Amino acid sequence: MPTMTPATPQSKDHAKLADFILFSQREFLLNLSRELNRDNISFAQFFLLSYLASSKELTMTDIAKKMGHSTAAATGLVDRLEKLGYMERTHAIDDRRKVMVRVTAKGLDLVSRLRDELQSQIADAMHESSATDAAGFLTSYHSRDAALVR
Repeated sequence: MPTMTPATPQSKDHAKLADFILFSQREFLLNLSRELNRDNISFAQFFLLSYLASSKELTMTDIAKKMGHSTAAATGLVDRLEKLGYMERTHAIDDRRKVMVRVTAKGLDLVSRLRDELQSQIADAMHESSATDAAGFLTSYHSRDAALVR
């Protein structure tokens, strides 16, 4: 029979934080899912829109790599988003054979609206935490994020 180690105050805090993340994530995803359904796009399409919103433009090969899809599957995502008016294809200036994809103003508006809503939900959730807890969490997150970028 395995022995159980006693719970420490730190492990209890980790458990509380894990619960907070799981329940918050569920709420955030449900709200995002409702919004995406209303705009008739999938999570994968929104991920691509969000990524392209922070990039100037990408080739289909770059999109496929970023999405972890084949070029054909990425083309399908772009086709659908282009039909909805969220993306457009152009030709590269230096090589007219190369097709570039970029987000339209309509796509940028959608990403901005959904990000703003998510930020508002996060701010509401963090407002319920003490200022020290929220600041500590953000400091840890920024440190970890910086380490991953290296």
